[in-house]
Amino acid sequence: MHAYRSHTCAELTAADVGQTVRLSGWVNRVRDHGGILFIDLRDHYGITQVLCDPDSAAFADVEKVRSEWCVRIDGEVKARDPELVNAKLPTGEVEVFIREIEVLGAAKELPLMVFGDQEYPEETRLKYRYLDLRREAMQENMKLRSDVVASMRKRMWDKAFREYQTPIITASSPEGARDFLVPSRLHPGKFYALPQAPQQFKQLIMVSGYDKYFQIAPCFRDEDPRADRSPTDFYQLDLEMSFVEQQDVFDTIAPVLAGVFEEFAGGRKVDAPDAWPQISYRDAALWYGTDKPDLRNPIKMQVVSDHFRDSGFAIFAKLLEQDGTEIRAIPAPGGGSRKFCDRMNAFAQKEGLPGMGYIFWRDQGAGLEAAGPLAKNIGPERTEAIRQQLGLGLGDAAFFLGGKPKTFEGVAGKARTVIGDELGLTDKDRFAFAWIVDFPIYEKDAETGKIDFEHNPFSMPQGGMDALNGDPLDVLGYQYDLACNGYELVSGAIRNHKPEIMFKAFELAGYGKDEVEKRFGGMVNAFQYGAPPHGGCAAGIDRIVMLLADEANIREVIMFPMNQRAEDLMMDAPSEPLNEQLRELRLRVLPPES
Repeated sequence: MHAYRSHTCAELTAADVGQTVRLSGWVNRVRDHGGILFIDLRDHYGITQVLCDPDSAAFADVEKVRSEWCVRIDGEVKARDPELVNAKLPTGEVEVFIREIEVLGAAKELPLMVFGDQEYPEETRLKYRYLDLRREAMQENMKLRSDVVASMRKRMWDKAFREYQTPIITASSPEGARDFLVPSRLHPGKFYALPQAPQQFKQLIMVSGYDKYFQIAPCFRDEDPRADRSPTDFYQLDLEMSFVEQQDVFDTIAPVLAGVFEEFAGGRKVDAPDAWPQISYRDAALWYGTDKPDLRNPIKMQVVSDHFRDSGFAIFAKLLEQDGTEIRAIPAPGGGSRKFCDRMNAFAQKEGLPGMGYIFWRDQGAGLEAAGPLAKNIGPERTEAIRQQLGLGLGDAAFFLGGKPKTFEGVAGKARTVIGDELGLTDKDRFAFAWIVDFPIYEKDAETGKIDFEHNPFSMPQGGMDALNGDPLDVLGYQYDLACNGYELVSGAIRNHKPEIMFKAFELAGYGKDEVEKRFGGMVNAFQYGAPPHGGCAAGIDRIVMLLADEANIREVIMFPMNQRAEDLMMDAPSEPLNEQLRELRLRVLPPES
């Protein structure tokens, strides 16, 4: 017999009754039923109930074991009494009578329990992550993650992509976040960087003539943590293709992701790829208040400025006299009660706004009546025009925000989400996707008036060089994101592969040719040797698994994540270097600023 097991803890069935078997695993829990000791023995695959009575020679040893001890048992498989069968377990028809037990690894008093659904502080869970990972929910999340990655790989190979690896130690390259720098021992005073993404390398692979590339790529960014973002590293399905246009990239990645979601959705609906809408960045901001809209929520915001211009509501009327301002309405079907309206007004105040204006429509016996402070100020004709524009009726409401859109779009988007959730409008049993397209390449700093990149500087401008000869703020890029249920899952672009267009694009943002060649010399040089048109994208694996696992925090689907302060409490990182290490690298650490 094998030294540790003849079967896993998920394999034994009624067909094995009478066999002598060997199992190894962890003590999930111990139960004493009238002197008979029952142990739920757990391994990665499942649970088998094993038991021992005082007549067994192993009883004294079994009495000593505690939760999370790692043990090996030999015993005889017996059928459970019919009334004691556990239909929830694959092994629920049988139990194993212990003849011999060996402790493979005893456990100290546990800082957190593996069995059960107890909640523990995140700091405790991360410090003792090896125990946290034994818990059933975490085991399922990590298996799901592995299966999702395997599915992605197979689907990419099926589309004639090959996987190539790109360097982990490279040059610093701005990708929108801070680099993790790595000092060079052989070149004192110089630094490598961990790649924020394989962006430049995958483009160079296209220049090298490989046509289709993908990689399950680690990326490293020194970022502030969020619930849906790791502060240090993450993984993405990275791909690039030559001789393609934007739609070609969509047609390639959409069925891959749709297939992954259908495979692991667990019965939840997945929108078909041919039904994923393409929404411009500006329309997404207008309709949803975000460039990663949740289309499970049917609410679409609209501009209603004309109904308030020169109206009796002085706040909005005066606001509209300023350049660049507008009033937007958030329809709220079914929200037509003063109680709900007051609650949403309080929500806006918590978000730092003075409040939200509202109108709701009710039946006062004489027909439909518009109610609320706004309705009284602007009169029945304007409120009726607003109702008709928004397609609302009895029992419905609308909320209003005004100003320069960038100052209130974020709050409007959050309000739309809250309204959809509270009124039961959002379909929680669905994965809804949308392509966000036509991103502006440039933005103007409100204080300095300086033009800089708003989005990916390597995107091909729509219209090529001609577009760059006009107003930079009108230039759109062949850049795109894929949103799902309020999260950005994919980001990509058709690349700017022509050096003269690249130099001009950077010049508009204040970067001279010399600086571009210094910072991106490898790629710029390569583009002068017959670069093909190319484009691609990257899909965030951690975020995809988070959605499929129905988790709200990305740390629940990462095996060894950092905490919210970018610390590894288990491995005590970051840590202070040894003086010998610093001398070897010719570095000196400055004390923290007080």
